[in-house]
Amino acid sequence: MGAWFRMTMFLSDFGVLRLRGTGGVSRARLVARTSCGLVLGALVSAGSMSVFAQSAPVAPAAKVVPVDGNAAGDAPDDPGPLATGLSAELKPKAIDAAIKKVADWQVVYAEPHFNKQWTFAALYDGLLAASKTTGDPKYRDAVLHLAERSEWTLLDARFPHADDQALGQAYLDLYRDDTQPVRMADTKAIMDRLIVREDDPDKLLWWWCDALFMSPPVLSRMYAITKDRKYLDYMDREWWRTSGSLYSPEEHLYFRDSRYFTKKQENGKPIFWSRGNGWVMGALVNVLRIMPADYPSRPKYVAQFREMAERLAAIQSPDGLWRSGLLDPESYDLPEVSGSAFFTYAMAYGINEKILDRKTYLPVVERSWKGMLGHIYADGRLGSIQPIDGQPGKFKPSASYVYGVGGFLMAGSEMHRLAASKR
Repeated sequence: MGAWFRMTMFLSDFGVLRLRGTGGVSRARLVARTSCGLVLGALVSAGSMSVFAQSAPVAPAAKVVPVDGNAAGDAPDDPGPLATGLSAELKPKAIDAAIKKVADWQVVYAEPHFNKQWTFAALYDGLLAASKTTGDPKYRDAVLHLAERSEWTLLDARFPHADDQALGQAYLDLYRDDTQPVRMADTKAIMDRLIVREDDPDKLLWWWCDALFMSPPVLSRMYAITKDRKYLDYMDREWWRTSGSLYSPEEHLYFRDSRYFTKKQENGKPIFWSRGNGWVMGALVNVLRIMPADYPSRPKYVAQFREMAERLAAIQSPDGLWRSGLLDPESYDLPEVSGSAFFTYAMAYGINEKILDRKTYLPVVERSWKGMLGHIYADGRLGSIQPIDGQPGKFKPSASYVYGVGGFLMAGSEMHRLAASKR
């Protein structure tokens, strides 16, 4: 794989930040302090095997963990022809054919590079969903083999960083299928350390919106397994601290992190990153799927889910997909499939669970599913996925990365469920 990236990491001295009553960071105060920020540009060459993990503001002394970007995907100049014969009909058989085509290629292409980094976590979740949906165990088996090789352990070099906890969702889902203690032991130990950690009043635990996909679903699964509300209560508190800072009540979208409170797109509108908001929508599904109906703050999650779905449906492009910069689609030639996949996953789930109105949102997910099928190549590669980044960007049509494939497979699982349900 020959992917290479120019990555820019922003290291900002945020100083002492005043927290709002909701637990979030005050944007006005933050803007006044970020003038002290440092900008570090990093170029990763074609021969390099790593790129920086999730570029974002961090303390100058924080550990920088390299991510194996070449393992996560690539963007060849000649990916071959696009697939023919795939049907966008809302029928389980047609949906399963697309799921299997993409999953088959991805497992063959990527399994030798499977690792414990956040880049692969969504793929593992998607492969588990693909096996449940299609009945083919080979996708689940690929994840199981990775878990066994990894001895069911998470990365733990920079606790409490959420990215390193993301793999826990797959471990815990596999544990729920077969309750061998080893399958959850390390994940539980790290979550137990996390929930007794005291909040830093000057820094959010989950200060980037992607983190909501990485850690909260693991905590919610710990609750589902142990029936101990402490995991859910901790997740709930930290979620709303992050939401209080990064969620825009005007736009009903999440800023990726605090750097974007004042930055603008070329058209002058705020920067809202497609995949970042996709991570959040996926997280809302993965939390709501488990959160009890009588949990006190569940209505807040449902309300935020509906607000975001309504906003995203309103800005869907004519091709059914969304651009990397959500509010400035004219600046991006290609749609961005990873964000689009997570939006499709979430909205299809919302219809299935009667959280969203079927009549309103069914056309939205039918268009987005059809749009994504148009980016599948003859060999099963799923293209138009933005490489590793933390902000909107441009890329080749052939760009394929494992997290986007995971989102597609999860979307397919909910589309299959939607197709199989009574109208």
